[in-house]
Amino acid sequence: MNLLEIQNLSLFKEGRPILNNLSMDIWDGHVHAIIGPNGAGKSTLANTIMGLSGYRDFEGDILFEGESIKALSVDERARKGITLLFQEPARFEGLGVSQFILAGAKEKSRTVVEEALQKAGLSPEKYVKRAVDKTLSGGERKRIELASIYAMKPRLVLMDEPDSGVDIDSIKYIFAVIKEMRHMGSTVILITHSPEVLKHADHAFLICAGTLVDKGEMSRMFDYFNGKCVPCVHVGQPSPNTLLSGSSAPAVAVS
Repeated sequence: MNLLEIQNLSLFKEGRPILNNLSMDIWDGHVHAIIGPNGAGKSTLANTIMGLSGYRDFEGDILFEGESIKALSVDERARKGITLLFQEPARFEGLGVSQFILAGAKEKSRTVVEEALQKAGLSPEKYVKRAVDKTLSGGERKRIELASIYAMKPRLVLMDEPDSGVDIDSIKYIFAVIKEMRHMGSTVILITHSPEVLKHADHAFLICAGTLVDKGEMSRMFDYFNGKCVPCVHVGQPSPNTLLSGSSAPAVAVS
């Protein structure tokens, strides 16, 4: 069953197509990855699905549980169970960690806060009375934001570069929460250019220049990170100097 359907989605910025007639089906209860070179449109797609400002004027449609969400606001999409973990964690100066975690949770209780913090590998005794502010490291803020998403129990969570800017210990707990959310029925979309993150997906989409160029099981998509471009409609060849950040793989050919 498809939870989310992207139908012929095109989005332009300053007259240039960032997403170009993009279509994909997101299966319910699975972990999907969206991979591709920097500038391929991965984050733009996540922002468009979430309905953020500047990403609402597009052609095509987005269906969630069979119904169009094109006209819905961010808040309306959130109430349907769609949420986004940003690449750079949010910071709300002075807001308590408990308040932050419970903001989107259906059940408001101390138990929910403590469970969410524990799932993210953070001690409730140490963090429950702290504020979400500059005293927290980037890894701590990301894990607290992850705890807040876990507490929401979303239908669909988009994670933009979930391993960006965090230490090895934080990454371990991020992957554990992804697995836990899948088990509790959430559908996860990982926006990534990391082969390590890809390992935690069931299925992947490869996009380039805003266009879908390949899709398949996670195991088959590792060819991209091994330096093998896939046949695609774009003209030109990848430059030997055009490398994925953090890997030795060349980007797919772009126009």
